[in-house]
Amino acid sequence: MNTKTETPPNDARSEIRDGMRIDWNAPIAMDDGIVLRADVFRPVAEGRYPVVLNYGPYGKGLSFQEFFKSQWDRMTAAFPETAEGSSNKYQNWEVIDPEKWVPDGYICIRVDSRGAGRSPGVLDHHNPREAKDLYDCIEWAAAQPWSNGRIGLNGISYYAMNQWRVAGLQPPHLAAICVWEGYADRYRDATHHGGILSTFARNFQDRQVRRVQYGVGERGPRNPVTGELVSGPETLSQQELDRNAGDLWRDVSRHPLDGQYYRDRSAHWDKITVPLLSAGNWGGHGLHLRGNTEGYLRAASKQKWLEIHGRAHWTHFYTNYGVGLQKRFLGHFLKGEDTGWNKQPPVQLQIRHPGEVYVVRHENEWPIARTQWTRLYLDPGNRSLGREAPIGDARLGFEALGDGLMFLTPPLTEETEITGPVAAKLFVSSTTTDADIFLALRLFDPDGKEVLFHGANDPRTPIALGWLRASHRKLDAELSLPYRPYHAHDELWPLKPGAPVELDVEIWPTCIVAPPGYRLGLWVRGKDYDHGGPPLELQGVKYTMQGVGPFKHDEPGDRPVDVFGGTTTLHFGSGRQPYVLVPIVPPKQG
Repeated sequence: MNTKTETPPNDARSEIRDGMRIDWNAPIAMDDGIVLRADVFRPVAEGRYPVVLNYGPYGKGLSFQEFFKSQWDRMTAAFPETAEGSSNKYQNWEVIDPEKWVPDGYICIRVDSRGAGRSPGVLDHHNPREAKDLYDCIEWAAAQPWSNGRIGLNGISYYAMNQWRVAGLQPPHLAAICVWEGYADRYRDATHHGGILSTFARNFQDRQVRRVQYGVGERGPRNPVTGELVSGPETLSQQELDRNAGDLWRDVSRHPLDGQYYRDRSAHWDKITVPLLSAGNWGGHGLHLRGNTEGYLRAASKQKWLEIHGRAHWTHFYTNYGVGLQKRFLGHFLKGEDTGWNKQPPVQLQIRHPGEVYVVRHENEWPIARTQWTRLYLDPGNRSLGREAPIGDARLGFEALGDGLMFLTPPLTEETEITGPVAAKLFVSSTTTDADIFLALRLFDPDGKEVLFHGANDPRTPIALGWLRASHRKLDAELSLPYRPYHAHDELWPLKPGAPVELDVEIWPTCIVAPPGYRLGLWVRGKDYDHGGPPLELQGVKYTMQGVGPFKHDEPGDRPVDVFGGTTTLHFGSGRQPYVLVPIVPPKQG
């Protein structure tokens, strides 16, 4: 119930409701004259409080429950705690719930990014201007009379990715970042997996953002709390909206190699010095997981922590587990509270078992120091994986757009944990001048049924995925590691038809405890993984799922059939012994 209302100029106003002082549409002026709009949720009592800030394009007034109903319903059904302790009327997609934070003495700020929601300007995702805007929002918040000058960032996906970029600009009042499932390398993590164009960006802008672009106004949704237009206050013509939006898919498609375009939109590790918590998802193959692990390893911060969990993309951000972790971290750095964080081990992992069972375990480093890096060689004779390299020369060919080749271990004789990054070395030729290699690390139960897990964006995913375009096989010698090849992606090395080349394929990190009798498999093919069952369709999700979610690689212009539809051949023999390098982790001693 409203008890007091103030009405500043324009559409900004302040009121007390639900135990919070809420400043709606607070203006934040940028250095080029654009005024962004923010909602500020703060304690009613006067004082100076720490700030948790978000900046992104999804519409600060867009209701989670109403406009992402399918995701909300599935999350709250599986984890009722996510909806408990709050009226949920202020729930917003992929950011914190102020009703769960303001009572603990935090100020929550949601900023509509340039060109989105109620912030005017050109909508151009991930560009350097967004990072500069976020920098200015941080410093604006620090200068307000209700702020204690300590600003933290916390959010999922887009609200996490921009944290890596702004942290590299080193805003003076940025005190901590909580990067929850957010990529960092625009090229390798998001747009080109192993050099292969991911079609996620083809539909992302229209599906997720253009519906709340500034100027949609009367044609768009309303904030269920205030009744005001989410993308207002003015309504622009479609021609004006088009002029005010970059073309994300066009820009990505025009930049097939890594370079300045992507460097401007990626993290600069050596400049990130702020305390950070990087929280990844074992099922985040295709967008975020690599950024979380690379971010933890490569950021220059002396105070940094890594956490990796499972289940759907947004789930643990809202569970008691996730909120508790965030508050311990941010309470330590923003409030100076004794949350026990000074005793938090550097790495916290939810160790994954079949049946969606997760067990929390702490480690002192990533990758885990006691890892036994084990080569499992591909045997062409019986399509097996084993610790002994096969003898003799052989070739195995497959149709690049067909089902590929499967290699399986014998049934495991003891429980085996595989946790960490994975890599494969292959020797490949093609009947054409190029070949795309898609690798899937799989687990099968004693009956031969594949064990699938709820991934971040697909309910049925394998345990790990990797990709490499053969013409992108050039390695960066300084950054490559045996268990994590790092490709330069700065020039093409075409194949000579029929001539084998050596490929080092990065497979994104995984975690699985395989029981005795289970078998590991490596699937080598020339197209996206498919679990073989009927495609899954979920209400509210605008793509069908076959194991890779929306992160597919089927753009005809990037994969013309005359180049990528030939025959791919694996070569075996002296000096050519293909293998997959797996991180076997023995139990802790003592």
